[in-house]
Amino acid sequence: MKIIHTSDWHLGQSFFTKSRKAEHQAFLHWLLAQAEQQQVDAILVAGDVFDTGTPPSYARELYNEFVVACNRLGICLVVLGGNHDSVSVLNESRQLLACLNTYVVASVTDEPEQQLLTLPKRDGSPGALLCAVPFVRPRDVLQSRAGDSGLAKRQALGTAISQHYQQLYQLALTKRQALAQPLPIVATGHLSALGVSQSESVRDIYIGTLDGFAADAFPPADYIALGHIHRPQIVGKKPHIRYSGSPIPLSFDELGSSKQVLLVQFADDKLEEVTPLEVPRFQPMALLKGNLSELEQQLSQYPEQADQPTWLSIEVTLDDYLPNLQQRIQALCDGKAVDVLQLRRARSKQRQSLSQQQQETLTELTPQQVFERRLALEHFDDENTCARKTRLEQLFTQILDDLAQGDSGESPA
Repeated sequence: MKIIHTSDWHLGQSFFTKSRKAEHQAFLHWLLAQAEQQQVDAILVAGDVFDTGTPPSYARELYNEFVVACNRLGICLVVLGGNHDSVSVLNESRQLLACLNTYVVASVTDEPEQQLLTLPKRDGSPGALLCAVPFVRPRDVLQSRAGDSGLAKRQALGTAISQHYQQLYQLALTKRQALAQPLPIVATGHLSALGVSQSESVRDIYIGTLDGFAADAFPPADYIALGHIHRPQIVGKKPHIRYSGSPIPLSFDELGSSKQVLLVQFADDKLEEVTPLEVPRFQPMALLKGNLSELEQQLSQYPEQADQPTWLSIEVTLDDYLPNLQQRIQALCDGKAVDVLQLRRARSKQRQSLSQQQQETLTELTPQQVFERRLALEHFDDENTCARKTRLEQLFTQILDDLAQGDSGESPA
C-alpha cells in the first residue's frame, strides 16, 4: 500500500494581493504526475484544502478538477477538513464526490463509524484502515461547564480529543480483526502538536483552550498524517507521526525550509518507509535583509528581465528613521525583475533588548518580564499581527492567573 500525505494547500489564498492560482495549479499537476509515477493507491489531504470558508470559484475548480483526475488514475482521495475550511462548503459535494472514489470528512460526527474508512488499493482490494480525524472543534467533543478555569478547559479538551482518537482506533482494530487481513491502521489530524516549529502563516486555533497536543496522546497507529503546521517535521522524535507541511510557501519565513509531500509505504500491516518528495518552487520568492548599501548589492544580482518576477520581502536595518524609505527601496528595484510585497524596518529596540538579555539572568526577571522581552523581538506591524499580539497577551495573563490561583489554593470564580 502506497499513500501520499499532503496538507495545507490553502487554495484561493491571496498573498499580499497576489493570486496563488498559477502556483497551486502547477503543484496539483506535479502531484498527479508523482502519484502516477509512484503508482500510489491513495492521497490524504490532512486539512486546509481551502484558505477561507468562502473560496473563490477558481479554487473550487482546481479542487474539482483534481478529484476527477485522481478518479481517472484509479487513486483514492481523502480530504479532511481544517480550521480554515468551511464544513458546509466541503459537505455540499461530499455525496457526489463519493461516486468519484473520494472521501470527504469535514468535521467530527456523532457516529464515529463514519470516520473509519477502508482505503482501497488500485485493484480495489482493501489496503489500509483510516481513522479520519479532521480539525476538532471544542464543541464537537466537549460540553463547556460554567466555572471551569482556563487550565481545566485546556486539559478537558486535550483529554476529549485523545479519547476520540482512542475510540476510532479501537473500531479500527475490531474491523481489522473482522476482515482477517494484515492491514495498516493510519490516523489523521489537523492540530498543533507540542514541540513543533510554526511559521508566521499558521494561525492559532486553540487560543485560550489548548496549546498543543501531546505526541503520546495519539493512539498506536502505524502512521499518523498531520496538517496545520506548514513546516514539514517529525513529532516527538517518532518517525511515524509527521507533518507534511504546506506545498508552497505561505509566508516569507517559510522560505528557509524545503516544501514536500510524503510518500508512505506499507508492507502488509507494517510501516516500511516514509520518503519526502520535494515540491519544486513554482514562484520565485526571496527574503532580503540588511542596510541600504547591503540591499543595493543584493538587488544588483537580479536580472532586468525574467519569466516571472521574484516576490520580495525586504527588512531594512536602520539606526535612524528615514521618511522616504519606501521610495529609496523602489529606486533600488527599478529595472529589476522583482516585485516588493513586504517592506519592514528592523527596529533598533530589538538589538537593545538582545543586548540587555545577555546581561540578565532568569532569576532577576519575573515571568511577565520574560514574556515582554520575548514579545519585543517580534514584528507587529499590521492589523492581523497586532490582533495576534493581543491574543497572546490575554492568554499569558490567563495562564499566570490560573497558576496563581492554584498556588493559593483558591478556586476560580
